[in-house]
Amino acid sequence: MSLKDKLVSSFIAFENQIDVDAPVHNVRAEAMKRFEEEGFPSKKQEAWKYTSLNSLLKHDYSVFPKKDSAVAYADVKRYFLHDIDTYKVVFVDGIYSSHLSETTHDGIDVCLMSSALTKDMYRPVIDNYFDKIAEKDGLSSLNTAFTKEGAYIYIPKNKLANKPIEIIFFSTGNESSLMLQPRNLIVVEENSQVQIIERHQSLTDNPVLTNSVTEIFADKRAIVDYYKIQNDRDNASLIDNTFIEQQRESNCSVHTFAFGGNLTRNNLNFYQKGEHIDSTLKGVTIIEGKQHVDHNTLVHHIEPNCESHQDYKGIFGDRSTGVFNGKVIVEKEAQKTNAFQANNNILIDDKASINTKPQLEIFADDVKCSHGCTIGQLDESALFYMKTRGIPEKEARALLMYAFSNNVLESVKIPQLKSRITKLIANKLGVNIGFDL
Repeated sequence: MSLKDKLVSSFIAFENQIDVDAPVHNVRAEAMKRFEEEGFPSKKQEAWKYTSLNSLLKHDYSVFPKKDSAVAYADVKRYFLHDIDTYKVVFVDGIYSSHLSETTHDGIDVCLMSSALTKDMYRPVIDNYFDKIAEKDGLSSLNTAFTKEGAYIYIPKNKLANKPIEIIFFSTGNESSLMLQPRNLIVVEENSQVQIIERHQSLTDNPVLTNSVTEIFADKRAIVDYYKIQNDRDNASLIDNTFIEQQRESNCSVHTFAFGGNLTRNNLNFYQKGEHIDSTLKGVTIIEGKQHVDHNTLVHHIEPNCESHQDYKGIFGDRSTGVFNGKVIVEKEAQKTNAFQANNNILIDDKASINTKPQLEIFADDVKCSHGCTIGQLDESALFYMKTRGIPEKEARALLMYAFSNNVLESVKIPQLKSRITKLIANKLGVNIGFDL
């Protein structure tokens, strides 16, 4: 039985576990119909031309974990930020872990999608926002069909989340192979602000495939800072689908740090629905071996006087492969748009490769838009200069690569997170850089 057939048949069992009278029942059923029609994407589709899921789909994934998935805090302590107080929403094999989490209803809601989907008090937010901007493609529809658990974050008007929110998904490896489908809904109302850190982490080398969907709504003058840390084991694969809708004068940024995993696909879509909006998309990728990271971005400028900034850096070693497919669409009404897009890459080894395709579709005539990409090696003259100053070659190379990615790090607004990422980069580069930021 193919994975698609298994998922279709498993949907019946899934429905038997949930309340068929729930408001989202029809949404789930329609989504499953779409998945039946479209299935998984293939390389025949332009957006998936350089990323194949065939090797992932051969595993006999468990759709519903059957074993006890509890983990001790000591086993996962190193994955949390300890230098700063945070709210925590933690899931283990797709199930909420209360003893690892710290949620709140004190002025803001940091809780569970399972509660939001079933309790009447959340009904207005679910009716207004759930599955409203997620694409209706096969993978997003599959997630919608199996939506049960994930993070629900609601920041009402004129509220500042007084500490960052960590969303962490652990997979224990208790199953020989596991498929997870977390769903996150984040609503930040007018004049409110929040910082969020997301991580997916396997605890063993058993294969895990995560198909995640996150919908983020930023109302007027809202500020959202979102950080994705992707540093998983070699048998873990992640398909991350994030959709962001912004209203007038809002400011949203997403930083993606891709350092590990087997195959990672980041679909990041911004929809600007008001004037004077600022959207920021930045990322650093450092991979090796046969790892594969694919960034697929979209910024849709719909109204005038808005800005977007994309800056993605990639460092590829061994036989690793990267993909950057960035698209900016500027509608006819979106005059005075300022859109910047850059993708710069370093290939450390001859067999590493990157496929990059920056795209602009501009229908307005009074805009400032630029895009570009570079692919190359380290600057040998700079390397020689550093060696003449007594810096060993390995450390010199690491410092040059760190400097290459540093402008993305500079815009991280949580100092403790910046320090953690600096250490992760140093570890990936195989040196002790010797300082924290």
